[in-house]
Amino acid sequence: MVFVSIKFFYRKAVGYHKKVLFSVLFLSGALFGAELYAQKTVLFLGDSLTAGYGVELREAFPAIIQEKFNKSGRGNIKIINAGISGSTTASAYGRLRWYLKIKPDIVFLALGANDGLRGLNLKEMEGNLEKTIQLAHDNQIRVILAGMKMPPNYGKKYTRDFEEVFVKLSKRHKLSFVSFLLKDVAARPELNIGDGIHPNPKGHQIIAETILKTLLPLLD
Repeated sequence: MVFVSIKFFYRKAVGYHKKVLFSVLFLSGALFGAELYAQKTVLFLGDSLTAGYGVELREAFPAIIQEKFNKSGRGNIKIINAGISGSTTASAYGRLRWYLKIKPDIVFLALGANDGLRGLNLKEMEGNLEKTIQLAHDNQIRVILAGMKMPPNYGKKYTRDFEEVFVKLSKRHKLSFVSFLLKDVAARPELNIGDGIHPNPKGHQIIAETILKTLLPLLD
């Protein structure tokens, strides 16, 4: 009887230790997974192009990018659409300061189109963007800068100088750079709504793919 009791308690003890070992391994795996797939927030700070003017919010490129992450098992990536129609670079700094409370990991800065369309001072535009980039870097936020282009009717010099602002800033601050947000979309009627300026749902799909080529490497 004593032998049976010892054998019984031995089996119970081994079973208990196996359970403890399994729990430790499971917890370690969970912690490793949490570290590997820690939540990251990407803030899209832009104008009507980002906000999705003329399309449903779910059809705008930030929502498309979120959907792609969710479907690929990367639901830990949180996309914030901070696009406001009609906004210029003058609002960029103040808006980013407000969003600092959510502690974004990456800011996709897509402003300047309205500055150009209104013929605003390019030195001021550059200063507004630079101030915003510096604020992001001061708060350990990575910046992806989106470049823009102007129609030729604004004059060769203004058009050239406008485009150069984004190039200079990207080089000066060593930023990840999307040279033209509307690449493969601008001036293509089948990819824009009736005004010829804002992308339609198909256009937003293309913009999302353009952005992901630059964004994905920063999330790995």
